[in-house]
Amino acid sequence: QVQLQESGPGLVKPSQMVSLTCTVSGGSITTAYTYWAWIRQSPGKGLEWIAHMFANGDTYYNPSLASRTSLSRDTPKNQFGLQLRSVTPEDTAMYYCARTDNNLLVDRWGRGTQVIVSS
Repeated sequence: QVQLQESGPGLVKPSQMVSLTCTVSGGSITTAYTYWAWIRQSPGKGLEWIAHMFANGDTYYNPSLASRTSLSRDTPKNQFGLQLRSVTPEDTAMYYCARTDNNLLVDRWGRGTQVIVSS
């Protein structure tokens, strides 16, 4: 069974970059017709799709965050990452990595990692 585990710094200062990593076990991030996504939920708000990466490495970014966001992956380690630049307190949220099917429906979630942006 595929499992995902997020890791990150927890606390970040405004204007800095936050880097998050998702480690996948039980399946490969290069498996055909799978997408690997980052999603966040800010306090009191709904889920927000940040970006996703297709199995072949193609990427999609939410236009509202695209100028500050990058995805990466390390296929030997079966990990994919999110870099979010120039963070503000508005970026404080629980960040989740997830696997989706070919219709971008999430079928596996990580437990999430909290990111707090504060000076």
